[in-house]
Amino acid sequence: MSSEVVPQPAILSDHGHDHPHQPQVYVLAPARPTGPVTRLFIRVFAKVPAWATPLAVLVCFLGGVSYVVATNPTDADAFSSPTCLIRLTTGFDCPGCGGTRAFWFLLHGNIPAAARSHLLAVFAAPFLVYWYVAWLADTAFKWKLPPLRLTPKAISIFLSAWGIFTIARNLPWAPFNWFFV
Repeated sequence: MSSEVVPQPAILSDHGHDHPHQPQVYVLAPARPTGPVTRLFIRVFAKVPAWATPLAVLVCFLGGVSYVVATNPTDADAFSSPTCLIRLTTGFDCPGCGGTRAFWFLLHGNIPAAARSHLLAVFAAPFLVYWYVAWLADTAFKWKLPPLRLTPKAISIFLSAWGIFTIARNLPWAPFNWFFV
């Protein structure tokens, strides 16, 4: 959704005059929907209950679970369908390579094999599950679970570790080739 800048009235001094040292204040406000389709979507989605969004995410997640269980990605190689285009064209593992296999192993309780397929996905999985459960509990049932707060520094460290992991897993010598999938 686009935004528009709305100028606010100038700050007045006690004597009713503009304060000479105060800058003009601007507030970023959402733009008003102008199209009939946009207004229709806003009216329709305003009537959707709050619990419907976490439920829709759960349905999508269960669809992914069904796909992973049905296709067994552990039997596939780089040229099987579906494939990773980066690995297919360059021969290197991309940042997400092995994630589907790690998910399959997690569903079957094989944590060491999941970690070998994608270590950082296995590390992140409990955090993602907790975030979803806390969101669902709050949205659907108004239960307040302790929030999981990540600082920008923690997110930066995780993304840096993911970048280092992506490079290290493509190195062809021990111990890094253990992560090559």
